Amino acid sequence: MTKVAIIGAGPCGLSMLRAFEHLENKGEKIPEVVCFEKQEDWGGLWNYSWRTGSDQYGDPVPNSMYRYLWSNGPKECLEFADYSFDEHFGKPIPSFPPREVLYDYILGRVSKGKLKDKVKFNTRVVSTVYKNDKFEVSYQDKVNDKILKDTFDYVVVSTGHFSVPFIPEYKGMDKFPGRIMHSHDFRDAEEFRGKDVIVLGSSYSAEDVALQCNKYGAKSVTIGYRHNPMGFKWPNGMKEVHYLDRLEGKKAIFKDGTEQDADVIILCTGYLHHFPFIDESLRLKTSNRLYPPKLYKGVVWQDNHKLLYLGMQDQFHTFNMFDCQAWFARDVIMGKIKMPSDSDIDSDINKWVAMEEKLENPDQMIDFQTEYTKELHEMSDYPKIDFELIRKHFKEWEHHKVEDILTYRNKSFSSPVTGSVAPIHHTPWETAMDDSLKTFLNK
Repeated sequence: MTKVAIIGAGPCGLSMLRAFEHLENKGEKIPEVVCFEKQEDWGGLWNYSWRTGSDQYGDPVPNSMYRYLWSNGPKECLEFADYSFDEHFGKPIPSFPPREVLYDYILGRVSKGKLKDKVKFNTRVVSTVYKNDKFEVSYQDKVNDKILKDTFDYVVVSTGHFSVPFIPEYKGMDKFPGRIMHSHDFRDAEEFRGKDVIVLGSSYSAEDVALQCNKYGAKSVTIGYRHNPMGFKWPNGMKEVHYLDRLEGKKAIFKDGTEQDADVIILCTGYLHHFPFIDESLRLKTSNRLYPPKLYKGVVWQDNHKLLYLGMQDQFHTFNMFDCQAWFARDVIMGKIKMPSDSDIDSDINKWVAMEEKLENPDQMIDFQTEYTKELHEMSDYPKIDFELIRKHFKEWEHHKVEDILTYRNKSFSSPVTGSVAPIHHTPWETAMDDSLKTFLNK
C-alpha cells in the first residue's frame, strides 16, 4: 500500500488531510497517511501560543501569531469551497474576523471525521532522504525524546514559511538600550502602550504590527521602509520614513534625515524558507515570491515527482489556494494526474516564472495568483467556488486600504461559496478591543 508523509498540520497540511478524506468519503481507497506536527495541536500559525524562543522540549517555537490579530483580508477570499462560513457559524458573519474566530472555522472543517488519528503531535521531523525509490523519514517523539524512522512513497512538505525569521543587523544595535525583537516574537501590543515604537519593514506584518501598536496606545509609531513606502494615510502618531541608517543610543537616524527616539524596535523583515529536515538535494531554495522555481504547478518538485510542496508562494490567496494545491497533489499521488515530460514541465515552470517577473503592482499580482489558482482548480474535483468574485474582492480590498487604512476592516463582502453578504461588525475595528469569539459573534 502507498504511504504518504505530510510534514506539518497547519492550514496546508489540513488541506492535504481533507483532500484525502474527501476521496475516501466518496468510497475510494486512499493511501496510508501519516502527518507529523511538532506543536501539541493542529492549526499551524493559527494555534496561538504565548511562547516565544523555545518550547518545553527545546524546539524553536514556529508560531508567529499575536493575540489581537484580526484578518487583514476579507474572509470571503479564503473561504473553503466545501465548508462555508455560513455552514460553520450557522449565519453570515462580518468580513474581517479576529484570530480566534478564524481558528474555530479552520478546525471546524477537520474536526468532524477521524483525521486527528492520522497526526503524530509533538513530533519533529529530523531528516528526509530519498533512496531506493523511498523516502526515509527520521522523526523525534519530543515527549519521550526518541528518534524513530519510517519509510514513505510520497512526502508532502506543508510546514509553511512564516516561522523562521530573517533578522538583519543595523549599525548601533549592539548599544541600543531598548528592546529589539522580530515580529515573529510579537505577541501583545499592550506591552508598548506609551512607548516610542519603530517598525522596520513595508509588507503586511509591518503594516499590521504598526497599526496594532497605535491602536493599543503606543506614544508614537515610526515605520522605516527599505525600497518603497506603503504610502497609506496613517493616523496621528504614525509616520513612514525612509530606511534606518543607524542607531545612536536611544535615537534612530533614518536615511531621509529623520531622527526619532525609540524604546523598542520591531523587525518586520520577513521570513526564510527554511527546511533543515530535508536532504539538500530535495530542498526548495527560494525567496518569498508568487511562483517559486523548481515546482511544477507550484507544487511538484521538479527533480523528484514524489516530493510535493504546499503553500510555498507569497500569498494573496490562502486557504482555498492551499486546497486547490492539496487536491492536485492528492491526484498526482493517486495517479489520476499524469506528470508530463521533463521538457514540458520545464517550459511550464519557466512560463509562470517569466510572467511573475513582469508583474508591477498589486492588481497584476492578484490577477497572476488568481489565474494560477483557477488553473489548479480546473485540474481536480475541488468543489465549485467563484474565483472571479474573489479576484474582484481582493482588488476592492486593496482600494479600501488606500482610502483609509483604519477603516478597511469595517467593510462587507459577499461569499464566493454561498453568495450571502457579510453583515457590518457591531464595533469598528479601531475601537474593538475585545476580540474574543463570543464578543465578535454576539450582536
